[in-house]
Amino acid sequence: MSAPELPKIFSGKCITILFWLLLMGSLTLFFNGFIQQRDNPNHALLSSDSARGEVVLERNRAGHYLAPGLINGHPVNFLLDTGATHVSVPESIASAAGLKKGRQSMVSTANGVIPVYQTELASVQLGGITLNNITASINPHMPDEMVLLGMSFMKHLDMNQRDGTLTLRVPGSG
Repeated sequence: MSAPELPKIFSGKCITILFWLLLMGSLTLFFNGFIQQRDNPNHALLSSDSARGEVVLERNRAGHYLAPGLINGHPVNFLLDTGATHVSVPESIASAAGLKKGRQSMVSTANGVIPVYQTELASVQLGGITLNNITASINPHMPDEMVLLGMSFMKHLDMNQRDGTLTLRVPGSG
């Protein structure tokens, strides 16, 4: 092999390696987006242009309604739970959002009776819906990634579920 051929081989190998790296990176981005859309089809809710006072959510493949939102301006991920009496906030999210622990009470959950702390949320935002002064509980036993959006929030809304979508509307908003 002569000296002039060495750069051709080197550049050919570099281009091949670069091609495969770009292909693998592109496929990773594509499938991450696909998985996120499958698991949380509402992941872009905050950035969407939803009508004021109404939100339409798609059910994920597990049959749940997940959506991003805000508690007192702090970004969170909600799991809508009509079986929960109050909004239930994991302790780590409560700390990050600046929530104060109030009176301790005992509540029944699927995992038994546990202590939680009462609190009030100055504001809860889900898409184009913002409600103020919502009763909630801080749950030190919950996993850190999801806030249960219970009936203390949803009782203020009209709900309509049809064909895998849930429409939430503030009464009288249109």
